[in-house]
Amino acid sequence: IVYGHGGAEVQAVLSDAPVDWVLQAEQLGTGHAVSQALPMIGDKDLVLILYGDVPLVRAATLRALLAAADSAGDTAALAIITAEVADPTGYGRIVRHQNGTPAGIVEERDANPEQRRITEISTGLMAMRAKDLRVWLAGIGNDNSQHEYYLTDIVAAAVKGTALVRTILVDDPAEVLGVNDKVQLAQVEAQYRRLRARELMLAGATLADPSRIDIRGEVTLGRDVFIDVGVVFSGSVQLGDRVRIGPYCVISDSSIGVGSEVRANSLLDGAQVGERCVIGPFARLRPGTVLAREAHIGNFVEVKNTTMGAGSKANHLTYLGDSSIGSAVNVGAGSITCNYDGVNKWTTQIGDGAFIGSGTMMVAPVRIGAHATIGAGSTITENAPDHKLTLTRAKQATVENWSRPGKAEPAPDKPKS
Repeated sequence: IVYGHGGAEVQAVLSDAPVDWVLQAEQLGTGHAVSQALPMIGDKDLVLILYGDVPLVRAATLRALLAAADSAGDTAALAIITAEVADPTGYGRIVRHQNGTPAGIVEERDANPEQRRITEISTGLMAMRAKDLRVWLAGIGNDNSQHEYYLTDIVAAAVKGTALVRTILVDDPAEVLGVNDKVQLAQVEAQYRRLRARELMLAGATLADPSRIDIRGEVTLGRDVFIDVGVVFSGSVQLGDRVRIGPYCVISDSSIGVGSEVRANSLLDGAQVGERCVIGPFARLRPGTVLAREAHIGNFVEVKNTTMGAGSKANHLTYLGDSSIGSAVNVGAGSITCNYDGVNKWTTQIGDGAFIGSGTMMVAPVRIGAHATIGAGSTITENAPDHKLTLTRAKQATVENWSRPGKAEPAPDKPKS
């Protein structure tokens, strides 16, 4: 990797990459950049030149490029990737002889009006033998508007030296889009989303609108998966057969089992969802959440570092943190595991078949027994036994002769004098 301006940031991002770094201390053009790396390359090596701001080029295209550069035997060969574009502004143009063979590449700054009308552009992606590259680079100069050593000038040098120059025209120009500003970055990212959406559909997924999905990691899926609009995937996501993802969900580093449904506007991060579960709408599963088959997590329910057994439900307005919940448990609306005392996190255990009434505060560490029933509105600070009703409830009272305070009447306006 040849680096220069801002190179320390590039090195930091790629600190674990198995690459050699070459500093281009002065930015004197692309030809100069390549020349800085040549001392590390043997004469017989095949050189493939890529650009850090051209992210969408396919491996198949690069293999074809290398094959074109490597199939000429002892004859010097230069292979170039080109593209036909409707608007070639900003790109170097491929100039050809009357017989159609390449004559050179002219950069837009140095092109005349006729050359600027050419729509076949150079992508800058090239391949050649290192020994030929050394010769061609030695022959280029910086007599241009930028006073830089353009790598593209080696095409004319190769033609002059009777080398075999081959061009490979990409089918889709979007593959070789470069990024020079925020507008182009957005265009490339839109194209990337389109490609990733296509991959999902070819793998069998149905997308409600392929233009409204964002894949920022790796998604693997089973058969007959449905994904609605506005969904964002990040990290590693696994979707089982017949999974349905509702609109505007964000799913990160999670797995969702066969036949499960994630309803609209739900957030899953680091969660493992079993088969035939129902999540949401407006649910949040945080890291450490593990749901067994047919569990239900409903609207405005947050779950963190909690395992929930088969068939258990928390359908409304609930927080479950640092908990172990058995199977066939019902957690009523507005219930909370009070797991944090300001310093430490504590666990709540709920046995199989328990029924937690609405508005229950379970102050951890605490255990709710199997098939226990907790009365609505209770604050549970001690273990609740199996198969029993446990509740805490103050006596209801009515205050007689009480009236609600009213607002004071505004003072009347004083008459004007």
